Amino acid sequence: MARNDTVLVLGATGGIGSEVARQLRDAGWQVRALKRGATEGRSDGITWLAGDAMDAQAVRQAATGCAVIVHAVNPPGYRRWSELVLPMLDNTIAAAKAEGATVVLPGTVYNFGPDAFPLLAEDSPQHPLTRKGAIRVEMERRLEDASRQGARVLIVRAGDFFGPKAGNNWFSQGLVKAGQPVKAVSYPGRAGVGHQWSYLPDVARTMVELLARRDRLEPFACFHMAGHWDADGTRMSSAIGKVVARRTRGTGAAVRVSAFPWWLLTLASPFVVTFREMREMRYLWRTPVGMDNAKLVAFLGREPHTPLEEAVEAALEGMGCLASAPLAATA
Repeated sequence: MARNDTVLVLGATGGIGSEVARQLRDAGWQVRALKRGATEGRSDGITWLAGDAMDAQAVRQAATGCAVIVHAVNPPGYRRWSELVLPMLDNTIAAAKAEGATVVLPGTVYNFGPDAFPLLAEDSPQHPLTRKGAIRVEMERRLEDASRQGARVLIVRAGDFFGPKAGNNWFSQGLVKAGQPVKAVSYPGRAGVGHQWSYLPDVARTMVELLARRDRLEPFACFHMAGHWDADGTRMSSAIGKVVARRTRGTGAAVRVSAFPWWLLTLASPFVVTFREMREMRYLWRTPVGMDNAKLVAFLGREPHTPLEEAVEAALEGMGCLASAPLAATA
């Protein structure tokens, strides 16, 4: 029987969604993408369809004949997150059940609480501290139910995202500012506290490689990525500084590292939704939280992993933070 390699990507203009769509296309998949607004004029090898993830009929039609639905969609800027996230997922689940498709969900650490820290396994208890964490738990519960009703599910959980496309992540909204030269790094964590980062192309590559073996996955499959572990909170800032120094030939001032202004988020959070959502996640910067990738390594043989400085340089380049051209390596 011929294998169906047609996939629908929801959220294909976002950070992880765009990267997964591109890598699936390059791996030979027939990729469809649902997008609000006009879709004409694109020649990137992806079939763009006009529609909204909140429209159940649009999702159902776009998913017709698809073996996989990548659910990487989120409300922009966290606006109305608690109102929209679950209805959007329900539309994806309904389409997946109708098609017998696999739902792929980028997972986070939000659905875990202190009783599962500091090292998270796929089956660690989920007792979140926050409203967003509780919604994440409910998302996974609904997906697990769907896996018993004709759909299949693949969840890949990872740490804080960073990558070439700016989005709702700490790297581009906290440490540095997209579109601006890097003169300083504003670090949210406590000194000496470890933090986990995940490079978006590595997360996407992991999903693509798992999907290539999806006939070996259980109906509800979940994997953790170890990503880049910053053991004391200095490794990421140091990598940013080294990349900037190399790209500017050392002509500019050294990148300064300062503490993130949490007090400003506290003052502004009643008025700015993004700041309120960022402030809710502060507890993850006060304690080390890592992920055990033993299950992933056992299944794939390795975890896709880009060296940190290479990943940071690509991220800063893609975000428009490096004005100069890459320098030739010194012999």
